[in-house]
Amino acid sequence: MTAPVAQEELPILEAVINIRNRLTALKKDRGEYIKPSDVNALYQAIIKQVTRLNEVRDDHTTYNNRLDTTLADVFNLLSLFFLTIGRTKESPSKYSQIASMRQILEHMDESGVYNESDLAPFHRRLAELRGVVRNDAESGKHPMAMTTLLERQLNECENVLKSMQESLAVLSPELVPIHERLVNIRRKLVALAAKETAREAAAANGRPVIIAPEPLRSKPASKEPSPPPEDEGRSVTDKTPTQEREPDKTPTNDTTPKPELLPAEKDGLKVKSELKALMEELRKIDSTRVDGKFLAPGGIVPASQAVCSSLLEECFEIAQEIRAQDDSRYVASSLRPIYDRLSEIRRELEQLVMTHRWSLRETDLWNYSLSLQEIDKMRVDGKFVDADGNRPSGQYVLLYLLRRCYGLIYRLLSSSEPVSEELMPIANKLSTVKKCLNEVLKYGGPFSPRDLYPYQLALYQIDSMRKDGKFVGVDGTIPEGQGIVMAHLNECHELLEMLKEAMEVAEDGTYEDEDEEYVLDDEEQVED
Repeated sequence: MTAPVAQEELPILEAVINIRNRLTALKKDRGEYIKPSDVNALYQAIIKQVTRLNEVRDDHTTYNNRLDTTLADVFNLLSLFFLTIGRTKESPSKYSQIASMRQILEHMDESGVYNESDLAPFHRRLAELRGVVRNDAESGKHPMAMTTLLERQLNECENVLKSMQESLAVLSPELVPIHERLVNIRRKLVALAAKETAREAAAANGRPVIIAPEPLRSKPASKEPSPPPEDEGRSVTDKTPTQEREPDKTPTNDTTPKPELLPAEKDGLKVKSELKALMEELRKIDSTRVDGKFLAPGGIVPASQAVCSSLLEECFEIAQEIRAQDDSRYVASSLRPIYDRLSEIRRELEQLVMTHRWSLRETDLWNYSLSLQEIDKMRVDGKFVDADGNRPSGQYVLLYLLRRCYGLIYRLLSSSEPVSEELMPIANKLSTVKKCLNEVLKYGGPFSPRDLYPYQLALYQIDSMRKDGKFVGVDGTIPEGQGIVMAHLNECHELLEMLKEAMEVAEDGTYEDEDEEYVLDDEEQVED
């Protein structure tokens, strides 16, 4: 529960709320590009309020009230604005990445499912972020209030990471391979549970079963000799013509139409086969225990048995939950709205991962972060509960989706390029032209001036947008990312020149061949 706001902090809270509202309004304005001047003005305003807050607070006391949560929202949103305008190498842009990293680490720590290889990337990334903050602090590029805030956030992340590292340190070396195998199996099981739930949700939409009609086949002829016909002893003249009758056809396995498996049903069979393989691997690990203990070489019982044993039991529980729940009950109906919302967020974020260069405005991630935080706050003691306070089935699936969404946001934040939103269309166009020119150069000619004309035209159009060698924004400012865009442009010009040279060499070779043919023709005429 958050503490009440002190009386002397109320004016600061009011000013911070006003800044947040201005940032939100600026984020919603899609009619024009975000101006760096607007972002810088709001940045200076919030730094002023943080300075006032530091004057009335004690540095050695931890605070957690409405002012702190509002400040976190403002800095998170402001960080996304810095990414949008291309200032990705400055310390304010790192706040959202640090916050996202902390959320992921806290969820990993809560689940207890991680190993050394999982923590190594976070160690490296924290070192990189700390270097950026330290450089800005030494150069005086940003106020001390900003760098101090980021240092505090980095320290909190490192404390969580250190705690996780210490929990792994209790593992004896003999149990580390088993622990890593169990961690990987648990991840596969949870991913399998999410896949199974998605399949069941698709099947619950009421799609009809497709019946593939097959031609009816008569029963095969019997190998036993058939009795002679009744009129076998008659003469041909005595035989009366009788109408031939079709043999009776009774439904059999061969004649009954067989339903064709739907894609969802095929996925279900695949899930069952994958689950069977994981269960066999779990049984192999379980069979290595003696009297419930994992043994080291020589029959020694290593320490930290509880970590591996509890993880093994949890894997069996998840596997049993996947097998036991039927289609309609895999995620309880009371948790279905949460599941649907998380699935929708995950689909949208995965789409952004593929198309972020063309369609992502970093401030759009703010809405996803808010939605995930709201869902995360619905948990009680780490579990989702229904109206009666019970913990329905499907917890593993929801937690998997929630953590997956956090991971996708962190991935999008980390992949943001130091190019402003205003220059991103130019950068994308140059990237496409460069890729096409590389492909043309790779597969070779022959080329003609007509073949190279579209690329020349595209580069000419981009060149004509520069003023005094710079790409200038709508408001007359110089957007971030000039160096990257110019590097792409120069590389495209170099590739185009290489293609022109190859075309000229090919033309010279053609002319030489024609001259040789002409000389040969003259010699033949003289001989004649």
